Amino acid sequence: MRLSALSLSTCCFCLAALVRPGSASFYDNPEVEVRPETEIPLDELKAKWDFDWSFSGISTFGHLKHVKCLTTPYEPFDIGILGAPFDTAVSYRPGARFGPRAIRAASARQTSFRGFNHRAAVNPYQSWAQILDCGDIPVTPFDNALALHQMTTAYTELISRRPLSFSNPPSHTHPKLISLGGDHSIALAALRALQKVHGRPIAVLHFDAHLDTWHPGAYPSVWSTTPTQADFTHGTMFWVASEEGLIANGSSVHAGLRTRLSGNEWGDYDNDERQGFLRIEADDIDAVGVSGIIELIMERMGTETPVYLSVDIDVIDPGLAPGTGTPEPGGWTTRELIAILRGIEGLNVVGADVVEVAPAYDGMGESTALAGAQVAYEILTSMVKRGLKDRGEEVILTKPGSQKILSKAKAKAKARRDEL
Repeated sequence: MRLSALSLSTCCFCLAALVRPGSASFYDNPEVEVRPETEIPLDELKAKWDFDWSFSGISTFGHLKHVKCLTTPYEPFDIGILGAPFDTAVSYRPGARFGPRAIRAASARQTSFRGFNHRAAVNPYQSWAQILDCGDIPVTPFDNALALHQMTTAYTELISRRPLSFSNPPSHTHPKLISLGGDHSIALAALRALQKVHGRPIAVLHFDAHLDTWHPGAYPSVWSTTPTQADFTHGTMFWVASEEGLIANGSSVHAGLRTRLSGNEWGDYDNDERQGFLRIEADDIDAVGVSGIIELIMERMGTETPVYLSVDIDVIDPGLAPGTGTPEPGGWTTRELIAILRGIEGLNVVGADVVEVAPAYDGMGESTALAGAQVAYEILTSMVKRGLKDRGEEVILTKPGSQKILSKAKAKAKARRDEL
């Protein structure tokens, strides 16, 4: 559009009126001084530059400090985020080796200055625990037997160290790791290390569409009649762990199951029961609700038994989390899974993983990786909050504003259910 001479002169007059001679302008920045490095105080530099927006900075989980913990034993920590980029034990779609990278990128909106978890009244990044991003285990993709050995060695090395907050809380005598997988087979390495360090079998809380307690013979082959490294898969690792005495038989739980079984009968379930798992099907949530699932888990596991919390992201319906190796329709929603994780915060979690995020199948929205990052954040929050409780530092949840209205609404809904 062409401006007339009158319109142009009017615009110039208006601009001149806004920018008066001698007045400060938006574009007037202070003159930048060139000073010798020795004259710049460190606290001044930190005040200016020690900050990252959610979209800036090197990609670590929640913008945590990155330390390659395996080669830095002199820097103690309480909780470590550890990548296990291994996926050559999968039975269907590979790609979870890129899971740690994707989950870290998806966690970018988690920051220490905006990390307060409203459901727990805790900011895990600003509480008692020293939390580090410990980097990745350098796992070979060429030899599964060697890879398992590498992961077991790495877990044992890190868990056996003395944490920064040693014995405060009293039970905190070893660091805790939250692993970012990788395929689900990495849990075997973690359980081997936990059993060795804690000196007892560990209860497993296993969120998954699949049992993962299958006998290696569930995948029959005429090529081998003796144990080989092919027996180690992301569907057999809990069977192996049970055979090795790593899992607390009678205290462990599957949650979110909807897998197909072998053959024409219930043999897979019979085998699973011998390993001492309670099975909670995905459909059970329709009968008992989220609170019922929480109650079943807590009744089974209690609050003192050491628990390894293992979350296969395929427990979520593939409509919401498509980026995974063995998707199964009919799963829980992301919100349902998060609600259950929040309800079991009283468990004594000594280690955890979030596995089977395969970003190549995730599409543009990162929905699976985002779910994985949120799950890790919820687990991290519960670990920190349980530590506060054990230290005698009570956390009182008092939400302002609508909390009273919500409490009244819940009471009315309960009264209506009681009438029915």
